Amino acid sequence: MFPKSTQAQFWMFENEGDLNILRSKTNVAYIESHKNEAPAGAGDGHFLTEQDEADVVFYFSVKMGEFCDKFKPPMPSYVKGTSSHYFKRFYLHNSVMNYHPKEILVTAVYLACKVEEFNVSMQQFIANVQGNQERATKIILNNELLLMQELQFHLTVHNPFRAVEGLLIDIKTRCDSVHSVDSFRPEIQTFLDSVFLTDACMIYAPSQIALAAVIHAASRQKQNLDSYVTESLFGEQGEEACVRNIRVMVKNIPDPTPNIKTLCTRLEQCRNQDNNPDSLAYKRKLEELVDEDALLLEDHTPSNQQARMDSCSQA
Repeated sequence: MFPKSTQAQFWMFENEGDLNILRSKTNVAYIESHKNEAPAGAGDGHFLTEQDEADVVFYFSVKMGEFCDKFKPPMPSYVKGTSSHYFKRFYLHNSVMNYHPKEILVTAVYLACKVEEFNVSMQQFIANVQGNQERATKIILNNELLLMQELQFHLTVHNPFRAVEGLLIDIKTRCDSVHSVDSFRPEIQTFLDSVFLTDACMIYAPSQIALAAVIHAASRQKQNLDSYVTESLFGEQGEEACVRNIRVMVKNIPDPTPNIKTLCTRLEQCRNQDNNPDSLAYKRKLEELVDEDALLLEDHTPSNQQARMDSCSQA
């Protein structure tokens, strides 16, 4: 299923370098299109750099994980995984200066709940959001279609959790030297939570991520899966390089930048005001959309259509 999925065809990349090229282009494109809005003399220093954007996205990725972990009713892991995929995909082609991550974060989680059939009402969902819940509801509803469009409506996500279950069953069946396999689960979950803070889910297949998680958990439990990996999975190839790379990516996850408050302050100054729900520009844009909808509705009312037909027949 995964090799023929939209995830495999459109959202998988060779390496982190390819992803960073896309993010760099996104950053440059935003600055180019909004450079005239910078204060006199500020130059490019008014905008966030590519690294600044990466730091902001990482910070809000951590916040997304915390939000999902505290969610009531308890949220299944696969919903959290799908949310993370949506969030990361969105910011490949969109700058945080164009759409603020705190707004896309809740929208991504809400959309993932619907797609993964984790049935919570909007009222239940919003009860988990701190602050102005009416405002949060409007933000989610206004951004939901935008998010789906930016995802190209590729909403099905293959997470590693099912592959993990398959591997654990296989180890119990074919690997007599490994004991208490179910004790691996807490370490596996912790590892996968960390994976979603990296780019691994857009570089490696879910089965590869699952194997990396199981091997990591086994090593933490002081159990050796080498014979299982070499004899049952890869023959003489041994542990695949991709599994080692995934574990290295998790090991090298940085701490959130200490100057995140400064970055968020700068973000408020350079963000696109047309997409800022608190700005006058945003409210004017909504009013214009409402006016356009009203005009379209008028044009399609029976009375107006009949009037136009009458005027044509009189002519």
